[in-house]
Amino acid sequence: MPVMKRYVLRLFISLKYITANVVDRNNGRIVASSSTAEHTIKESLECGRSCNAKAATIVGEVLARRLKVEGLNEGQGRGIHANIGKEVGKKGFKNQTKVWAVVNALQNNGVKLILDDEDDDKNSWPNS
Repeated sequence: MPVMKRYVLRLFISLKYITANVVDRNNGRIVASSSTAEHTIKESLECGRSCNAKAATIVGEVLARRLKVEGLNEGQGRGIHANIGKEVGKKGFKNQTKVWAVVNALQNNGVKLILDDEDDDKNSWPNS
């Protein structure tokens, strides 16, 4: 049975790195990824600051380009779902600007994002 929200944006933010993945929930495969841990992205950042809002914007821009190359910037017509409340809740309030920087960079580069409400994801695991 296919999942209604097939493509989902997942963010991982640590003290050193920012990683953004788009996951195909039908088969659990990552279809596109971008991270400040990548050598080419890390070199383009000023002073080695790989975990700030500017770095998050660059991660979003690179991910948008990779989605366009894969032909998934529209999410096969359904869009790519992003649950901002859940992402900010997992990362903490201090990382809210980084989450929004990635989301805004994706939207500004032509990716069709569908922002979901926090309680809208009925297929997720409880207490996650």
